[in-house]
Amino acid sequence: MNNKITIVGAGMVGSTLAYSLVTQDITEEIAIVDINKKLAKAQVMDLQHAVPFTKKTKVKVGSYNDCRDSSVVAITCGAAQKPGETRLDLIDKNTKIIKEIMPHIFKANPNIIVLIISNPVDVLTYAAISMFPKKKDQIMGSGTTLDSARFRHLLSQKLNVNAKSIHAYIMGEHGDSEFPVWSTATVGNSKIVAHKHLSKKDQDKMFSDTKNAAYTIIAGKQSTYYGIGSAASYVIRAIMHDKRIVLPVSHLIENVYGVKDVCMSTPAIVGRNGITQSLPLELSKEEQVLFKKSAKVLKKAIASVS
Repeated sequence: MNNKITIVGAGMVGSTLAYSLVTQDITEEIAIVDINKKLAKAQVMDLQHAVPFTKKTKVKVGSYNDCRDSSVVAITCGAAQKPGETRLDLIDKNTKIIKEIMPHIFKANPNIIVLIISNPVDVLTYAAISMFPKKKDQIMGSGTTLDSARFRHLLSQKLNVNAKSIHAYIMGEHGDSEFPVWSTATVGNSKIVAHKHLSKKDQDKMFSDTKNAAYTIIAGKQSTYYGIGSAASYVIRAIMHDKRIVLPVSHLIENVYGVKDVCMSTPAIVGRNGITQSLPLELSKEEQVLFKKSAKVLKKAIASVS
């Protein structure tokens, strides 16, 4: 497997992802592609100046040709979410961009793994897979990987336990119709819903704070990038090192509780070949309703573009 990553988009998310990859020594080479050459050059220069303080990673201004010897391409380009906007408000602009760049990527390297980070991530992931259906396992979105991390962080604070010991997911859309899966959430091997320090009111507030975290951050500093940069680098590490770890990435749902032909987040095994396996879901009846509701929201959004 080639130890190189191409990032399409030199903005805050793309550059933060690159910085996270550099500091964690995940790859030997990073190529950054952006229509704004001046921005790409400046970001690369700044990142190169960080390299002497870490293990050596080559960082350069790239082109789509760099996909030829890259294992992963991360797509972070497109219009960013502004205060007052939902992720779905970005559909038209960013779907057009995805449709323009995907052919360049697979023309350069038919075997590359594509990680879509731009929003609305579920709609864009579906658009990419619709163009290249035979490569559905090679295409995934960052999905609710970050949402689930935010959820575990809040749970860890409430329960006073390391977040790594908490197993809990946010599923569905990476957006307003996402939902928490309380029925299978555990700390160690104990059900979280049975925890004496976690009331129903606590649960509702925790999910509300999770779902609205991006809006709060955007209201304060215009964009989010540290969290998603770290989440994306975590997914990329799983691919590059064939970790085969379970992550709630956005991928094609083919027949789960009657839901199909839509991209949304459910747990899947991620490794060298992309989506190795989508895991069966065990949802309560209430969660199944929320799952179908989220799929309906996304199907409507996809239809608006189609």
